[in-house]
Amino acid sequence: MPLSMYQASAPIFLRQFAALTAIIGKAEVFAKAGELDEASFIDARLAPDMLNFAKQVQIASDGSKGGMARLAGIESPAFADTETTFLELKERITKTVAFIESVPAASIDGSEEREIVLKIAENEMKFTGQHYLLHFVLPNFFFHVTTAYAILRHKGVELGKRDFLGGI
Repeated sequence: MPLSMYQASAPIFLRQFAALTAIIGKAEVFAKAGELDEASFIDARLAPDMLNFAKQVQIASDGSKGGMARLAGIESPAFADTETTFLELKERITKTVAFIESVPAASIDGSEEREIVLKIAENEMKFTGQHYLLHFVLPNFFFHVTTAYAILRHKGVELGKRDFLGGI
């Protein structure tokens, strides 16, 4: 059986958000142990010109729910980017997961040739559904999740590859 568009998207997002939630949990424990205050994690970045930890989680959320919505031909829920605590970031992930789980597989499957037009500032990017998922949504999603992981690791949270991969 060929891999469907739904199988190539939703389960991947869901597994990675479960792993990201667990990683944030480890950062919470680390912070409570007195190693660093929570704000220093939320505002942390790997380089001065990179976005901070909170923004990495927010963009992973926006990219996955936006990707699912565009492939399904439905509206993506809008979330304000106001999270300033681990709890708020985990709540955002929970809302994102709930949206992804609400999108029926049948609305994603068959979207390989759907035209996707993404507007960024004054520019338009045009994709087929499959190209959009495989060459834009998934790489961007993993970039931001990986960067969030790397920020916490850089701040001293004991994380390894198994934490990133989550349950397989």
